[in-house]
Amino acid sequence: MYRAVDKQGRTIDFLFIKHWNTKAAKRFFKKAIRANGVPEKITIDGSAANKAGIEANNQEIETPIIIRQHRKLIH
Repeated sequence: MYRAVDKQGRTIDFLFIKHWNTKAAKRFFKKAIRANGVPEKITIDGSAANKAGIEANNQEIETPIIIRQHRKLIH
């Protein structure tokens, strides 16, 4: 299970998927953004797929999301 949380730690979206890759990350972030709006910045773990997914979505929006990556985030 992968989930997105807001500043207060509330789950804003989640996805159950067997294999996490760039395509899955892009789909997940696109769904979360569609449901909750475009965030100014996002903090992710060290996953290359997460970063690539957000960067792919950034190509499709007017104001790119700032990506903060922290490799030691708890999953």
